[in-house]
Amino acid sequence: MLTRFFDAGQLTARLDLESPVETPDGQGGVTRSHAVAASLWARIEPVADTVAETGGVERQTITHRIWIRWSGVVQPGMRFRKGGRLFVIRTLHDPDETGRFLVCRVTEGET
Repeated sequence: MLTRFFDAGQLTARLDLESPVETPDGQGGVTRSHAVAASLWARIEPVADTVAETGGVERQTITHRIWIRWSGVVQPGMRFRKGGRLFVIRTLHDPDETGRFLVCRVTEGET
């Protein structure tokens, strides 16, 4: 059981949860922006970084696990913001199925 050893006092990073907002652009498309849906406490754990070259350009991807208290609002595609840093939510799960915490797998820096 993972959360048996997880202390909620480790949620020390204050993050804004942002939800995508699509606005019609008047030409049949949309303009996407983000609006703050909530501010919450979290724990950020770096997991891995990878460097790949695409079209002669080197690109670094950093992945993290972000722990938060359980919320039914959080969905893949939303993102967390900590100052100038952005963390896009790729997947999420309840680590021990107790409804106490969510673990979000995120990539940093992509919008």
